[in-house]
Amino acid sequence: MSIKDDVLRIAVITRDASRKAAVLPTPVKEKILRDAAAKLRERRAFLQAENRIDVDAARSNGLSAAMIDRLTLSDKVIDQTAAGMEEIAAFPDPVGEIVHMWNRPNGMKVGRMRIPLGVIGIIYESRPNVTADAASLCLKAGNGVVLRGGSEAINSNLAIVSLFKEALRENGAPEDIVNLIPVTDREAVLHMLSLEEYIDLIIPRGGEDLIRFVAGNSRIPVIKHYKGVCHLYVDRWADLDMAVKLTINAKVQRPGVCNSLETLLVHRDVADRFLPMVAEKLTEEKVELRGCSRSRERVNSMRPATEDDWYAEYLDLILAVKVVDDIDEAIRHIATYGSLHTETIVTKDYDAAQKFLREVNSSSVIVNASTRMSDGYVYGLGAEIGISTTKIHSYGPMGVEDLTTTKFIVLGDGQIRE
Repeated sequence: MSIKDDVLRIAVITRDASRKAAVLPTPVKEKILRDAAAKLRERRAFLQAENRIDVDAARSNGLSAAMIDRLTLSDKVIDQTAAGMEEIAAFPDPVGEIVHMWNRPNGMKVGRMRIPLGVIGIIYESRPNVTADAASLCLKAGNGVVLRGGSEAINSNLAIVSLFKEALRENGAPEDIVNLIPVTDREAVLHMLSLEEYIDLIIPRGGEDLIRFVAGNSRIPVIKHYKGVCHLYVDRWADLDMAVKLTINAKVQRPGVCNSLETLLVHRDVADRFLPMVAEKLTEEKVELRGCSRSRERVNSMRPATEDDWYAEYLDLILAVKVVDDIDEAIRHIATYGSLHTETIVTKDYDAAQKFLREVNSSSVIVNASTRMSDGYVYGLGAEIGISTTKIHSYGPMGVEDLTTTKFIVLGDGQIRE
């Protein structure tokens, strides 16, 4: 069978299974998710053995430390993934919810009901936990899902899907609700992106190159974010100790992810005190600092920042630093160079916090917390299918409700159009 035929076959059987997924009773979906989570925990030795094959190959192929970190199924990652699946299981089922109902003058009742989108295609790199997250969210929302992970995680992804399929079968549901394209050739992605009759939405997760490739080649609607150029603004009324703590966490905790900090903006009134404080801590963590001229006056060990640095998503231990005159300049900088992902203000001033919340247009705007908090699991979504920086039809971390749409329902008693 050719790659084209194989991808088409998978899309067709997923479409058929999705019709049954759409009408699965809530208790059955919850049981499938709890059973799948239990299998992840109980069969972690199997998962980690398959994962080691991928990790060893990644090291041999010279993948970066950040990529290997994303790829590794540690005990912590498995436990967090399983916990997220259980949280999704416990969520209210969105399918069939009447979102709104209103009366018309002729006596009709008109409303909207949540329904599944149908079949979701997920194209992603590196992180095998995305396989479990995506399958769980799609199932809870009554959708089928076609997964296409990166070649570097093929063994890990196949292992996770095999456990999910076991849970589906054991609960009397079609195992083809969840399918993984086992072909690592990019040709498979191109064929997948042409199947608008069978796949209703594409969600890519990965680097900017992957997402632009998907968006540029898809005949199916795409939910996307190209990159995460996240900012933290230290206001003139900031608690500077808190600002240091948040900066370190946002930059250092996991520098290779999309909600890590890339640009630090500092109000000029606190720059003399704050920049030497934070630079010392960042240097201890081996972070390279690239600053504007006013930043380098306070910390002369910084390298000069170029215009490209303000646009950069480093995904590494590098941080751009700029001193700004006021909150308005900080907001203008974010509007010019940001990627609509996540921005934080550190301040004790209510008016400054409210101005930042109102005027910054990114998908997550945070007061006095790390940019790393921008995450579906942290927000209480159980997990996220991705983060959208396109405002249609979802914006920010996407959970279960974001994988549904609404249809109109009308209740009448004989009304006709005059």
